[in-house]
Amino acid sequence: QVQLVESGGGLVQAGGSLQLSCAASGRTFGIYGMGWFRQAPGKEREFVAAITWSGGSTYYSSSVKGRFTISRDNAKKQVYLQMNSLKPEDTAVYVCAVENVPYRVPARTRTYDYNYWGQGTQVTVSS
Repeated sequence: QVQLVESGGGLVQAGGSLQLSCAASGRTFGIYGMGWFRQAPGKEREFVAAITWSGGSTYYSSSVKGRFTISRDNAKKQVYLQMNSLKPEDTAVYVCAVENVPYRVPARTRTYDYNYWGQGTQVTVSS
């Protein structure tokens, strides 16, 4: 069993920055890839960023590449999402997730590759 708790969301003006954190417990954290997804009202959940178990490889959606950075600290069992140059279209609930297979590369972008999900943290970007 894995528990994931996101934090760091909030209200920010366009062009601003936020850093999201996801704290994991319950499973050997350091052997699983992690991902961030987001879901806006009335829209399907979409992939944002992912990082492999070692942190050696990352992948981003085209909509956030160059603005967002995913990282992890295996000793602290945390994964982070640094979000810069935020836009109103980034407004969504951001959710972190754990991959369902250990030691896998490259990073995964599909929801079916993840089997544990947090509750999410709201990010609202005003124009």
